[in-house]
Parts: sequence; C-alpha cells; structure tokens
Amino acid sequence: MELFDVYPLYAITPTRAKGVYVYDEKGTEYLDLYGGHAVISIGHGHPHYLERLTQQMHQIGFYSNAVQNPLQQELANAIGEHSCCHDYQLFLCSSGAEANENALKLASFHTGKKRVIAFNNAFHGRTSAAVAATDNPAINAPLNQQQAVTFLPFNDEVALEKELQKGDVCAVIFEGIQGVGGLDEPAEKFVYDLERLCNTYQTCLIADEVQAGFSRTGTFFSYQKYRIQPHIVTMAKGMGNGFPIGGILVHPSIKAKYGLLGTTFGGNHLACAASLAVLETLKNENLQAHAKTLGAYFIAKAKDIPGVKKVKGRGLMLGMEFDFEVAELRKELIYTHRIFTGGSSNKKLLRILPPLTIQQKQLDFFLEELKTALKTIAQ
Repeated sequence: MELFDVYPLYAITPTRAKGVYVYDEKGTEYLDLYGGHAVISIGHGHPHYLERLTQQMHQIGFYSNAVQNPLQQELANAIGEHSCCHDYQLFLCSSGAEANENALKLASFHTGKKRVIAFNNAFHGRTSAAVAATDNPAINAPLNQQQAVTFLPFNDEVALEKELQKGDVCAVIFEGIQGVGGLDEPAEKFVYDLERLCNTYQTCLIADEVQAGFSRTGTFFSYQKYRIQPHIVTMAKGMGNGFPIGGILVHPSIKAKYGLLGTTFGGNHLACAASLAVLETLKNENLQAHAKTLGAYFIAKAKDIPGVKKVKGRGLMLGMEFDFEVAELRKELIYTHRIFTGGSSNKKLLRILPPLTIQQKQLDFFLEELKTALKTIAQ
C-alpha cells in the first residue's frame, strides 16, 4: 500500500532528536529552527518530559471521559497559574483544528447565531468550520463552503462593526500573531475594538493561540500583550511538546451542560502528563522570559542581515521578510547548512519557530550561516 501523497517532502529522514537538534539515519546533525510547526516547545527529548510520560505509561495511558481523571484538574490548575485565566474553564481535545472547531461550535451554541468573522490570511485548521474560517480556498472543499464565514482585513473597525450590526455573527476569531499567514499582527487599537464590538453585539471573541500559546511569544498567550478577555481561547501545538493535545479556555459567562461538547482522546492520561511536563519545564527553566529576551536579541541582529526587508513577530515566533521568494533559500539552509526553517503563505517570509530552550549561540550560528546561504543563492 502506498501513502496518500499530500505532502511535498524534503529528502531527509530524521531518526532521533535531542534538545534543539535532529539527526538523520546517517547521524547528520540539523539545527531545528522550526520545531515541527512550533510544536516542540521545551526541546526534543527533554529529561523531565520523558520521565513524566514514562511514569504515566507505567500507571494508565488512556481511558475515556466517562470516568474521573484527576490529571485533567491538575492540568487546569497549572494552566490557570501560568496564564492567570483563573476564572476560565478548560475543555480538552486532541489538536488545534479540534480546538477551533469546538470553539466555533460553542460560540454558536452560546449566541444562537451561525456566521463567523475571520481575517485575511487567517489559518485556523483543516476541519469543517475551522477550515472554512481559514483564508485559503485551495484547502476549502465544497462541503466546507456551506459554512457562513466573512473575511475582513485587520484594523478596519468600520467594516467589522458593519458586519456585526447585521446581528447574525456568533464569533469573531483572530490570531494575536498570524502563523501560517505570515506573522502579521492586528494594531493594538483594533484589538481593543474587537473586544468592545463583540461585547456590544453579543458575539463571542475567540483568540486562536494554537501556534502562539504556551509562552512562545514571551507572554503565555499572544493576546496577553493587551488587556482583553476573550470569550474563548484555543491552544494546542506547544501544549504537548509533540504529544497530541489541544484545548479551549471558556469564559465563565458561557455555561456548560452535559453533552454540549465531547471527545474520545482529548484529556487522556498521557496527554495530560505531557502538558503538565511542558508547564513544569516552562516554569522551572523560566522559558517564557527566555523567549522574550532571545526574541528581542534576534530581531536586533536580524535587521542587519543584507536583504532582510522586515523582521516580524515576538518572542520565538519570528519571521524574516525578503524581497524574493524563500523556497530556494530554505533548501540551501536545510541541505547545505543543515538548518530547518519554515515557510508561510507569504512566499517571501522565512519563519523561525525553534524550541524555547534554544540559546543565543545557536541563533548566532544561524545568522552567520544565513549570510553565507544568501550569498550562495545570489550567485
């Protein structure tokens, strides 16, 4: 049987990983500045992470949500401590798409409305309503196009209020920093407009923190750069350091009832142990402050790289924009310089999403190698 061929693949086969490095079957070392789409938050094979999962495997790995699982409450308490969202409620699932799907569904239940407002270049997932709220027609099947979604530009308060005035919008979903879309951010004033207008027109404000959450941007959630309270916050990726887990935080104004949401694998024992290990490591190693400090360092240094038009992002969710498409540059970096980087829907943007355990010397190494790679592809 062949694999269903939907991924363009680099000719590299990682067989093991440690810290901020991955190794192929020949033992060749690669610096990982992409973390598997920002998933690897505390580094590959972190000792505390391995210990937590191993201990849990020897006890119980999975049972359904039909029974009590105290690890879920332990995880809720830990997320509350890190995020200061103490009065929110936690629903656990298995992925970012599932988190956004449940967030949109819950907003529709809560408001009795069905239309969604999303923003240009948004990426919220590949399932049903989540993919309908993703600004990429190529992955939006006719089945998904039944969803009522309106796309707007960031920072247009007038257009937003005009749509909300129609009275049929259940949710406005936004990324504090767009991931796949190219690291664009809404203006601070517009973020406050979002909160104010959603409250005025009885619409749920959903902060998609699937890629930016869990300290990647130097705050626990990217929206926490501002003083707002979204109705729902979604999370995944770095939440489990590679173990599949996602979740939503639900504002106390939204009430739970039996059967409202459900999941088979979400919040299982191993998933909770993985996420607890991440949170414990973030705290013990002060990785949130570390991400903020290194992000500022990187931005200052990267601005001096010849050919860089703009450096985007915050913390260790970063991008470098050039005046040319970066596909060949990424190939040069991975095949010649042994460095993993990321792309985006902005073809001229190189994305940098390393484990939060990366050190300054490794960023310096990348910047020097980048200069050489840029000279090579310019020849």
